[in-house]
Amino acid sequence: MNDWPDGWTDDNRSGNRYGQGSGSERPESARSMPHVQRRPAPPRQRPAPPRQRPVPQQPAGYDEGRPQYDSGYNTGQVYGGENGGRGAGHGQGPGDGGRVRGRPGAAPNWGRRIRIGALVLVVAVLCVSVGTYFWADSKLNRDVDLSKVIERPKAGDGTNYLIVGSDSREGMTAEDKKRLHTGSAEGKRTDSMMILHDGGNGPTLVSLPRDSNVEIPSFVGSESGKKYPATGRTTKLNAAYATDGPELLVRTVEFNTGLHIDHYVEIGFGGFAKIVDSIGGVELDIPKAFKDKYSGADFQAGKQTLDGQQALAFVRTRHAFTSDLDRTKNQQKFLAALASQTATVSTIINPFKLYPTLGAGLDTLIVDKDMSLWSLGQMFFALKDVTGGDGTSLNMPISGSTGGNLVWDKAKVKQLVEQLNNDEKVTVTEN
Repeated sequence: MNDWPDGWTDDNRSGNRYGQGSGSERPESARSMPHVQRRPAPPRQRPAPPRQRPVPQQPAGYDEGRPQYDSGYNTGQVYGGENGGRGAGHGQGPGDGGRVRGRPGAAPNWGRRIRIGALVLVVAVLCVSVGTYFWADSKLNRDVDLSKVIERPKAGDGTNYLIVGSDSREGMTAEDKKRLHTGSAEGKRTDSMMILHDGGNGPTLVSLPRDSNVEIPSFVGSESGKKYPATGRTTKLNAAYATDGPELLVRTVEFNTGLHIDHYVEIGFGGFAKIVDSIGGVELDIPKAFKDKYSGADFQAGKQTLDGQQALAFVRTRHAFTSDLDRTKNQQKFLAALASQTATVSTIINPFKLYPTLGAGLDTLIVDKDMSLWSLGQMFFALKDVTGGDGTSLNMPISGSTGGNLVWDKAKVKQLVEQLNNDEKVTVTEN
């Protein structure tokens, strides 16, 4: 039986087939292998960059509920990166962005980070400062219109503020009135008046006693707009305020002094006490003990810190003294101390002191329509300088009295006004 395929015999086994051996005793002679022509391999091309193509729609029901996996071989990429499939052979993984694993990154640029941080801090401080300025500026009560004041004297050098403390009880509860010993009188009257001149030769603070004998000039009513002619009537200075408010008071001061008033600032009883309490009290050195049942004052001599109630009693006390001029001296002293302890860097940069102080003070201040927050700040710093060695404080020079009203010394007043208008160093004395 022949086990070989058709056409094959034992003789074929002993034939000269390449690589099959031979049954002959002689070795098989070498034969040449037929040459096989192969086509050259095409040049290897870099894989094309990945294209953003939509994911093919899978047949319905295909691996439903399971996340699909795209091997990336259809685009020549195994790992998604800008280097394509080369990432698998270079230690890269998905999202490496071409950075070699295990190689340390670049050192952080601390100089750049510090510059950016400093810039952010400056912008933040600037934004807070600007925001605080506009917030505080919006709280000013600009109720006094100095454009209603007629026949005004020419403005001189420097800036003149008329600072008025009124006995207004607006916003005070019955308990506040009792605690502060203010009484319950209706309306408001001037309790103190001062002219603050801020110029190049240091600030000058001049107190105008409320009992000063002055002439009420012609004026235009602040509410009615009606012009009232002068009658030559003389009366106490505080009567001008009681007659037609701040505008007539400014008109009367300018008429009797010849000094142009640039800005008007008024504060009531309640606001005064709130400002003092907001800064934690005002330290004051009281040279002589005094007591007054009408104002509630009861002070021992020496250094002490006055709260709002005590401060108000200190500036209002008049019955403990022989003259109203002693009271104006106390008012000057306290106002300068208040400004000195309020207009400080520690208050300005500390929001826990700045905002309560601004909130307490600005809500109760009444100023003229042209007053800016900047001008108000300059006023407080000028008040601070009054006791800092560069300033001067005095009462309006007095020559006598009418028996109830204090008469100004006309010669000294004229000299004082000339020095203020020319922004000269004040040499006039009150006595």
